[in-house]
Amino acid sequence: MDIVIRNANLPDGQREVDIAIEHGRIAAVGARLPVQGRREIDACGDLVTPPFVDAHFHMDATLSYGLPRVNQSGTLLEGIALWGELKPELSQEALIERALQYCDWAVARGLLAIRSHVDICDDRLLAVDALLEVRRQVAPYLDLQLVAFPQDGLLRSPSAFANLKRAIGKGVDVVGGIPHFERSMADGAASVRMLCEFAAGKGLRVDMHCDESDDPLSRHIETLTSETQRLGLHGRVAASHLTSMHSMDNYYVSKLLPLIREAGVAAIANPLINITLQGRHDSYPKRRGMTRVPELLAAGIDVAFGHDCVMDPWYSLGSGDMLEVAHMGLHVAQMTGQEAMHQCFLAVTETPARILGLDGYGIAPGCHADLVLLDAGSTVEAIRLRAARRVVIRRGAVVSETPRPHASLNLPGRPPSTDFRLGR
Repeated sequence: MDIVIRNANLPDGQREVDIAIEHGRIAAVGARLPVQGRREIDACGDLVTPPFVDAHFHMDATLSYGLPRVNQSGTLLEGIALWGELKPELSQEALIERALQYCDWAVARGLLAIRSHVDICDDRLLAVDALLEVRRQVAPYLDLQLVAFPQDGLLRSPSAFANLKRAIGKGVDVVGGIPHFERSMADGAASVRMLCEFAAGKGLRVDMHCDESDDPLSRHIETLTSETQRLGLHGRVAASHLTSMHSMDNYYVSKLLPLIREAGVAAIANPLINITLQGRHDSYPKRRGMTRVPELLAAGIDVAFGHDCVMDPWYSLGSGDMLEVAHMGLHVAQMTGQEAMHQCFLAVTETPARILGLDGYGIAPGCHADLVLLDAGSTVEAIRLRAARRVVIRRGAVVSETPRPHASLNLPGRPPSTDFRLGR
């Protein structure tokens, strides 16, 4: 075997498991496998997981913090205005350089699949061409899925639909939209219908920024589920943000959740960004803004967490750490039960992999040998510690390694170091 990982814990609770890797795929999984690896890695009871997956990101804007100026208010509207100021100054070379640097960060964090929205309202399609080149360059070590995103509104921007079609023709993977940013509710609904019909005709997936608002009457998710049903797009549609659901009447939501489940529409929340951008018009009580994650899960709806932004016009923080995203999601949604915390880990691994339609994802014979060894014994401990990625493996090759973190101590009568692990 090329690599054998020994004594691993798995996300499903299995313990002391060996994983054998050969020719870029998992060859065997089991206790005390009678095989030898060219490289043997002792997990020492630490967690081995499939890689992290970010279901919602904006790579065309990432690491542009301070260009052309800093978002002083930290608000969504100033961020949108800032992006409008930055777009004319973008160069393809700088955009590619920033995106590649972020992908380096992602790999070091064990984040090996990203769905990125790319703004198509610039008639040059400069960002589209740049991210298509980035996708080509990172393909050996990271899956990058691109969404054609009409940032300025499909109907508000005169050339947006034509540009979206051009972007898809160039090789962009998914159809995006932003119905709540259109001039009227009617225009928003019309944009959903147009985009879903286009996607159905092309056999493409759909991922819409949907109801990223505190307005409880922003209900484009209802139109999206209806169009998904009408056009037979079941299992191919995701609704990102859905923050208006946090403010909706409970009776209406009791009708809405079964419709989402019936249509097979997935939900993607963005805890770091939703908690900072929503509720800005509230005094107190102040709404959290993130969508109803526990209720969506209880209804049988797939829910993933996305990072959304890292050091860009909308968010000055972030480092590509999906465990930080899960950590924030857990707190904002008050998901502190044992199973609920585990669901937050799945929201940055298995669930977004399913939403993206990733082939060969998982820990089973025949799956791609894409694995992350974490400095934690369980999924809950991984979230608590935002655990170091001891080893990251892509297609059977080690692509990143990080030493275990520990602090040296000089305390009378106490151990010489600590690693923040309970009982170790």
